[in-house]
Amino acid sequence: MRAPRYKYSAITKRAGYSWPNGKSLALYLALNVEQYKFGEGIIEELVPAAEPPDVLNYSWCDYGTRVGIWRLLELVEEFRIPVTLLINSDLYAVCPEVVDAFRQRGDEIACHGRTNSERQGEMSEADERTLIEDSTLAVKKHEGKAPAGWLSPWISESHRTPDLLKAAGYRYVLDWCSDDQPFWLRTVGGPLLAVPYPQELNDSSTMIGRFVSAADFTAMINDNFYEMLRQSIRQPLVMGIALHAHISGQPFRLAHLRQALAHLASRREDFWFTHAGTIADHVSRLLPVPVE
Repeated sequence: MRAPRYKYSAITKRAGYSWPNGKSLALYLALNVEQYKFGEGIIEELVPAAEPPDVLNYSWCDYGTRVGIWRLLELVEEFRIPVTLLINSDLYAVCPEVVDAFRQRGDEIACHGRTNSERQGEMSEADERTLIEDSTLAVKKHEGKAPAGWLSPWISESHRTPDLLKAAGYRYVLDWCSDDQPFWLRTVGGPLLAVPYPQELNDSSTMIGRFVSAADFTAMINDNFYEMLRQSIRQPLVMGIALHAHISGQPFRLAHLRQALAHLASRREDFWFTHAGTIADHVSRLLPVPVE
């Protein structure tokens, strides 16, 4: 039996700390911009996949980089919202201007693998190591520094993924949704921080996977915010919102998302609106490293 990556810890029995300026709730917006290979590999499905080339599903996903991301950029600019941009590194070859626009805002650029046409959890160790190396080097080449954070395509990990990420120099990973606070994962090279990444406040798993309406997704964001703000009086918490350009960038969804982001922006004095990497940097200095 393999040892788990982390020990059990009840959230009600942990040592306290605070976010900057005495805030108790940290909130980040993760914006996924994904690139798929035409007629190759896997793809997110709006409708059941057809034989390749799957023109319907491919073009639906490609809407994200051609249209959706630019509408979402206008929206976060309007409300001065920081973004953690989760990118497939193939974007640099296909549409580098997408990443350029968010770099110019000073947003965090985190790595989401090479392409969402592949799952690393299915790969050999050598192939997975190459995937991580290739995508990391691409980000470093274009951004001038290596990415601090990683989100696996499809949240697909092998048994060795955290070890490989630690060896590649990553400081945090977003694959784990098992907490409302950052926590340490065990790796063979030492601890790696897991920053909570949402699977409920996630437009893909919620609106595409469970057919939740855009209006209900907006209500989920608002309800989650107020409940976590209430809970965070007792201890610091992290709230993430995960959006995908090809999903939330659709006009009818964007109209509802605008309401949610406008409301959060109006309450920004009540919480710390920041990047996932900034959360990781802050808590890494405060959270005791577990002694094995």
